[in-house]
Amino acid sequence: MQLLIENPVLVLCIIAALGYVVGRITIGGTSLGVAAVLFVGLAIGALDPRLKLPDIVYQLGLMIFVYTIGLSAGPTFFHGLREQGLRNVAFVFGPLVFGALLLVAFQRLLGLSPTLVAGVFAGSFTNTPALASVLDYIRQQADPALREQLLAETVVGYSAAYVMGVIGPILVMLAMRAVWRVDYTQEVDALRKQGLLHERLYQRSVCVTNPAVLATPLAQLVRANHWQVVFGRLKRQQHLSLATGQTCFALGDVVGVVGTSEQIEHVTAVLGEISDEQLQRDRSELDYRRIFVSNPNVAGHRLSELHLPERFGAIVTRIKRGDTELLPRGDTVLELGDRVRVVTEPAHMEAVSTFLGDSYRALSEVNILTLSLGLLLGVLLGLVQIPLPGGVQLALGYAGGPLVVALILGTFERSGPLVWTLPYNANLTLRQIGLVLFLAGVGTRAGSALLATFTEGNGVQIVLVGATVTLSTMLLTIWVGYKLLHIPLSVLVGILAGLQTHPALLSFATQQTGNDVPESGYAAVYPIAIIAKILVAQLLLGWLWR
Repeated sequence: MQLLIENPVLVLCIIAALGYVVGRITIGGTSLGVAAVLFVGLAIGALDPRLKLPDIVYQLGLMIFVYTIGLSAGPTFFHGLREQGLRNVAFVFGPLVFGALLLVAFQRLLGLSPTLVAGVFAGSFTNTPALASVLDYIRQQADPALREQLLAETVVGYSAAYVMGVIGPILVMLAMRAVWRVDYTQEVDALRKQGLLHERLYQRSVCVTNPAVLATPLAQLVRANHWQVVFGRLKRQQHLSLATGQTCFALGDVVGVVGTSEQIEHVTAVLGEISDEQLQRDRSELDYRRIFVSNPNVAGHRLSELHLPERFGAIVTRIKRGDTELLPRGDTVLELGDRVRVVTEPAHMEAVSTFLGDSYRALSEVNILTLSLGLLLGVLLGLVQIPLPGGVQLALGYAGGPLVVALILGTFERSGPLVWTLPYNANLTLRQIGLVLFLAGVGTRAGSALLATFTEGNGVQIVLVGATVTLSTMLLTIWVGYKLLHIPLSVLVGILAGLQTHPALLSFATQQTGNDVPESGYAAVYPIAIIAKILVAQLLLGWLWR
């Protein structure tokens, strides 16, 4: 034990290793995944309060995790805020006010102290910034003779409710999926309508047999028919070339088309008929290659700004980002780590590869300058004290500050020579490391306090109160979202994780759905939830103290 106390790095490694093992245990087809690190940390922290990891461990982990989430979710967040801003605000303040009213009822019924209730509120919604704001409020407003006792009561309430604040949403996610018999793979249509899931892309050769399209340039045909496809090779009298916006078809032309099955059918119906020719197999005049975007001078720019057809006689027919294949458009912004399928003459292929980068080594190197600058801006924003009526000071802290900055930087992609986004694989790796650090740090710090709560006599009562608040709030939120607003469950589980502002829940949600869709719901409500919880927690305590 003394060895562990004197070596916190050793404790961290043990928690991470055991958390990985426990997280892979499957019961009923479900496993905790990375979230198991939290529970292992709680167990180890309960052994001895001196085993808690230094503050910087969970602070750094939290900053890295929310920052990488914000970078990848920035464009989706602001798009959703413009389209569904009112819904997102309601999904935050509605459940929080409902939970606060429940706690007021319990306070009247059971005679709980206001500071204990405020701690339970912060723990039920697993929000450390809310706890910190309540503690600051107590330090400013409480009688000096009672200050230490009131501070202790708040921490006890937080610790007792915290665990169920994590477990409760997980139980709700699993229960509602079973009750409503939701198959996440069958939510594809609803997710496509919200722009959260991309359809699979196909390639087809189409023979031009319709005389009505012969005199019209291809760009005009695309605009008139609202086609969302990419035209690649064009075969005319045994000669291959690239189709351009100025191309006018001739009878018997065979053109390659890339797009969704629905769009390809539409193009085929207008141009003519399906051709059996496999144009991509003829690589004598035109070749194709998957090229990695690793050149920072290219990342963050729209495809139209790169002028690939004019500079290299090349076009991009597909973009692979992570596990998702995107249809390239002129306004598509390239990111580091994208794999683009380029079609051009064999003599130009090396020049295109050099221009885009095509380096595995470059992709493995994180831009420390932009990463550090982004985190620095986030920390500075989180430290800003915002005065509110009643003498209350609000701060976004280590979670809200980096997230807000990352959402903005992720949307801008780059500022002059500075590329803010990270390669997809680097983003995921840093996110995983940050999550483990955060969960291990929080777990060891809450373990001993949680154990002490149960030895004081009313621990079970406090846990039940917190569990009731968490479960009731989560059930109401998911029922309203799914049944009344018809939000896909894949998005809703991300909203629940964002409402709780807990990274472990997002990890669990993405593991259950098998895709990144929950991240959009998480990012949409997370910044609002951070601020709202700080406000509601302090208002709750102030109202009970009045």
